[in-house]
Amino acid sequence: MRILQAANFVAPHSGGIRTMLRHLAAGYAAAGHEVLVLIPGRCDRLTTTAYGRLVEVAAPVVPGSGGYRVITRWDRVRRFLDSAAPLDVVEVSDKLTLSRIGPWARRRGVGSVVFSHERLDALLGFHLGRWLPATATSSLADTWNRRLARNFDTVVCTTRWAAEEFERLGGLARLAHVPLGIDLDTFAPRRRDEELRQRLLQGAQVLVACAVRLSAEKRPDLLVPALVELRRRGVDARLVICGDGPLRGAVERQAAGHPVTLMGFVAERPDLARLLASADVAVAPGPYETFGLAALEAMACGTPVVASASGALPELVRPGCGLTAASDPTAMAVALAQVLSTPGLRPDGPRRRAEDFSWDATVAGMLAVHGLDARSRTGGEAPAEAPGSLRWQHGNRGTRRRVR
Repeated sequence: MRILQAANFVAPHSGGIRTMLRHLAAGYAAAGHEVLVLIPGRCDRLTTTAYGRLVEVAAPVVPGSGGYRVITRWDRVRRFLDSAAPLDVVEVSDKLTLSRIGPWARRRGVGSVVFSHERLDALLGFHLGRWLPATATSSLADTWNRRLARNFDTVVCTTRWAAEEFERLGGLARLAHVPLGIDLDTFAPRRRDEELRQRLLQGAQVLVACAVRLSAEKRPDLLVPALVELRRRGVDARLVICGDGPLRGAVERQAAGHPVTLMGFVAERPDLARLLASADVAVAPGPYETFGLAALEAMACGTPVVASASGALPELVRPGCGLTAASDPTAMAVALAQVLSTPGLRPDGPRRRAEDFSWDATVAGMLAVHGLDARSRTGGEAPAEAPGSLRWQHGNRGTRRRVR
């Protein structure tokens, strides 16, 4: 089978989508399928990889996004799609300019999937809520999501929270629930490094870590005030923030005079794993996360997490591996203090929860969405539900699949 993955908002300093593309492509290739990946880049470029071909289309940087690029010229995308034919299935990780791939695939009888990496109603409410009432932003999201549901065979959501805005469309969308995975070998408790820990602490007693993109919807503005409140409560803590983005300057100004280290984007995953494994607790402040990869990577390292009580993170952070709290500095500081003072909280609790998520299961779940068995190189209809990774909600259409 020939699978095309297409995504926008992929940059050197982006994490979740790039990570997903890489692991899915590797898993598909290992199962005997041919993979093509289409992403935005500085210039048109074709690269041969271990899993197939990586095609970069010249695309402008979105102002104020911290380096994200978006493909704006549909004619270039269409020419590439036509040249790449025949395709069996397309997977699109974008609800904007690349959503036109859905109708293109439908006209040619090619199966199509769109990933819902963001909760559109929540983001519209965050960015436009000062000017529009919640009913208006929700209506805008519903209008766009109806269009997506009509243009693609299946909408893939990684959590139930991500699926809610499609479920309220009344069965229009065919939904599949496929959680993302964790690199459980790279992110592991054995990565703990006492020398690194002491270097990061700089004389403090408690190390708080956060891996987050520094953009408004991720709420990095909560981190320094939460640390200040935690220290006011008598916890000698130091905060280490891993990440970059358009709000870096604002966070640096917040951090001035406080025990905070901004590491910037940590490109090497083993380096990030060592840092997370060496921390006492990790923070995931984003209230609009549709999955929470950074939180699960911390838990895979055996580090408990304090996460936002909004969004999908409460589905992941269960008793024994951390707490959730309102997106408020005081509430997060209270939760941090509670986690740090919990007797008997051991690394195996967070680690066990993270082990519920693997990239092998994600690959198997996506192949099942496409009607393929992960164990077969030739395919065949998968069961309607793949335990632990896939749940179906049927809309009013079937999907069309061509299996080579």
